[in-house]
Amino acid sequence: MNPDLPWQPAGTVYGPLLNLRREHALWAPRMGQAPYQAAPKAPVLYVKTANTLAACGAAVAVPQPVWLGPTLGLVVGDHASNWPTARNQQAPAAIKTIVLGGVAIAGCVLLNDLSLPHDSYYRPAIRFRNRDGFLVCGTPAAPLAPAQTAALQIEARVNGALVQTVDLSTLVRDAATLLADVSAFMTLQPGDVLMLGTDCLADGSRPLAQAGDRVEVSAPGFAPLVHTVVAESSAAGPPHGARAPSGGSAGAPAPSVGARSS
Repeated sequence: MNPDLPWQPAGTVYGPLLNLRREHALWAPRMGQAPYQAAPKAPVLYVKTANTLAACGAAVAVPQPVWLGPTLGLVVGDHASNWPTARNQQAPAAIKTIVLGGVAIAGCVLLNDLSLPHDSYYRPAIRFRNRDGFLVCGTPAAPLAPAQTAALQIEARVNGALVQTVDLSTLVRDAATLLADVSAFMTLQPGDVLMLGTDCLADGSRPLAQAGDRVEVSAPGFAPLVHTVVAESSAAGPPHGARAPSGGSAGAPAPSVGARSS
């Protein structure tokens, strides 16, 4: 990977459903209903496809307000090309992996897993989750020890106002357990990313962002993940006047991801 370019996953990105206790508890009364009849025994995963990837600073085009999904991703394996040397200010060879749940982890990264609002959380909703630009990627940091991950709180802000704090001490499956349980039925490859899950608010809703909003996801030890949300326009190009949230020249439009008619 070119170290001067923003980081993006080199492999497949997976996310687990219902991996934070608050949302799991809200859904628990329905887990015994048809067609499932019981709570899932293994992690229920969905995939964020390559078209969803967007870099920090992107202008993500949306047809309507979107749910925010601030989360932490675990980068798998010894994938030296997966590391932007300049951004990490150290050579890839100096970055050591740690082993969690039997899987080598090369780093952790803040992500914003966007989705159009929808009703079901049992069946991964590809058409709501996998629109262009719906996984905004931060800059990887060194892997965290289990205690560090459990102590991490991720904050999401919209236009500077705090809208959510995700407390990773409330994971249903902590990082090591999730990795072990996923590895029991599939092999994670170097460069893959396993998200730890997204959470709802206390009332069961999720924080929203709409066209014109500036979103920031932050956590101690990580560079802030910042992007904007813009209205979808025709396939001819990005919305007129879209700007990067920070950096760049005042006259240069930010790259708009997913700007096309539905």
